[in-house]
Amino acid sequence: MTEHRRTLGSTPLVDRIDDILPQTQCEKCGYPGCRPYAAAIANKQADINHCPPGGEEGIRELADLLGVEFLPFDKDVVPQPPAVAFIDETICIGCTLCLQACPVDAISGASKQMHTIIAALCTGCELCIAPCPVDCIDMLPLPHEILTRDKKHATANAARERYLFRLERIERDKREKAERLAQKEKAATKTTAAPETDAHALIQAALERAQAQAAAITPQNIGQLTSAQQAQIAEIEARRAKAQEQARPDVTPPKE
Repeated sequence: MTEHRRTLGSTPLVDRIDDILPQTQCEKCGYPGCRPYAAAIANKQADINHCPPGGEEGIRELADLLGVEFLPFDKDVVPQPPAVAFIDETICIGCTLCLQACPVDAISGASKQMHTIIAALCTGCELCIAPCPVDCIDMLPLPHEILTRDKKHATANAARERYLFRLERIERDKREKAERLAQKEKAATKTTAAPETDAHALIQAALERAQAQAAAITPQNIGQLTSAQQAQIAEIEARRAKAQEQARPDVTPPKE
């Protein structure tokens, strides 16, 4: 998972900024995850006050790290208290869309079966709400709890590990699917080519048997034939041999 983290853009500064962010992957900052937002901050492409889940404490940590002034949230950004998703299991139709949206694999379920939120793993990102076609997911506020900075970072690190594990699993599934399709296409091509080869071999074998049988036939009463009749038979045999020779698949008929 460390390798995957590097592929998301890694410098010492990006790593340190990313370690401060809450790892909800909620995209409320305007970026597709915490890591891209950290990279944007490091490259001075984004301000430090775009992460509602991080709260003002997160902004102060970023300001201290970067040596810049504290920036309050914009007026249109309203920090929300910690919450966890809840699925009304009496309404859930098992469409799996919320499973696909959850960035940290905090939802348990299968196609056409009831889904359940694993509350201990849910980061409260709310990404599961929009895809739900029957509107059976709500956000329930968690009991107020004052967490130490170390506790917050430990929770964020655990969420990041699950997120990176999910990304690796998705990539692995894609590779395995591509390999299965390639093997299937290869097998189909081989199966298609085999009957053509077998048919050609059967035709050739039949022609060779016919030629061998014709050659083994001895004309009856040959001693009673006149020289003219024998000449006619020889001419017929010659024409037959020529016709058989031209009928062979690997022989091209002479041009007239």
